[in-house]
Amino acid sequence: MSFAPQGMTRRHFMSHMAGASAMIAPSLMMGSAIQANAQDLKKRGKSCIMLWMGGGPSTMDIWDLKPGTNTGGPFRPISTKGDLQISEHMPLTAKVMDNLSVVRSMSTREADHGRGRYYMHTGYVPNPNIEHPSYGSVIAHELASDHNELEIPPFVSVGGGSVGPGFLGMSWAPFTVSSNGQVRNLGMKGWGDETLQSRLEMLRLIEGGFVNQNRGPAALDHAKILDKTVKLMTSDQMKAFKVMEEPEEMKELYGNDGFGRGCLLARRLVEAGVPFIEVDLGGWDNHQNIFNTLSDNKLPVLDRAMSALVTDLKQRGLLESTTIVWMGEFSRTPRINGNTGRDHWARSWSTVVGGGGINGGIAVGETSSDGTRVETEPYSSEDLMATVCRAMGISLDTTFTSKSGRPMKIANGGKVIKELIA
Repeated sequence: MSFAPQGMTRRHFMSHMAGASAMIAPSLMMGSAIQANAQDLKKRGKSCIMLWMGGGPSTMDIWDLKPGTNTGGPFRPISTKGDLQISEHMPLTAKVMDNLSVVRSMSTREADHGRGRYYMHTGYVPNPNIEHPSYGSVIAHELASDHNELEIPPFVSVGGGSVGPGFLGMSWAPFTVSSNGQVRNLGMKGWGDETLQSRLEMLRLIEGGFVNQNRGPAALDHAKILDKTVKLMTSDQMKAFKVMEEPEEMKELYGNDGFGRGCLLARRLVEAGVPFIEVDLGGWDNHQNIFNTLSDNKLPVLDRAMSALVTDLKQRGLLESTTIVWMGEFSRTPRINGNTGRDHWARSWSTVVGGGGINGGIAVGETSSDGTRVETEPYSSEDLMATVCRAMGISLDTTFTSKSGRPMKIANGGKVIKELIA
């Protein structure tokens, strides 16, 4: 799915930027610098960290176990510091579950990877006539109006690309970095200050010419992105991305792997005042050999990093202002297939939320004894994100206008999950 701005084709843009694309290409992935003083934002502002489990994790083997049933699998539940049980392969997270809650009555319709990913990131099913903004773009956009001077992008995607900004425009696109905090090569190796300044001046002249020729909003958008790219390249705030400079014991606490470093980087970005960070842990599309994959690989990695993130944020006094969301595009079937795996399932599954003033240590909703259906009020992507927005102080009355003039309510009009809000 393309998220190129309307009104200017890729070919047209690349032609007028010939000779300078090395500097502009990275900016197309950069979110807008929100108008915030970084130190003030750290004290006053809210942040959200989404832990994205690409592929569809089997939540019945992690957060909502069914021991002793034909669908339950071999894992056993263990007690936690909260008022709920989770998988025996999440012992470290069990110790911090008083800060997290599980929504066990998620019920959605999209069991295709692409459609489910889009829906869980936006609250809308894919529509060929409109590109909806991701929740990261929406939250970054909404927090921007209250702050200024933050030069780091307000929406950072770590370890994998997120869904784009849709009709909000490229100023709110995710800025993608590796779990080591590395960004794209900005094309400046070997440039002195004089060379850099001369090339920047050339780019400003080119951009100014297109703006003055009334080439539409896309030209204005690209001009703004250029200025923000310059600030990004020269900002001291870029130190937040230097996660490898963390002490060895801190890297070890999170797990010295890609996801662990990604979660550690997320903490650094919260400290710097970034409103929305998404950290990717893929590999959950377990159609075969699911139980060995989970117990030997996926769950130890998740357990270590997730528990460290909660603990670290809390010790630094940041958990009360930081909302954590754990989810994938859907879950896996209660039925175990002939390859000792589970297939795609969206009718009854779980997500996890915590921090940010959300009530912790509880399980919201119930599924049947075999996990095949929701027994209580079902919740959707829209409901989950409406709850997050409420926790972050974002008004649910907020309405956007798409490029076609259509009004679109924030979180697609979802309802707040009342048990989670104090």
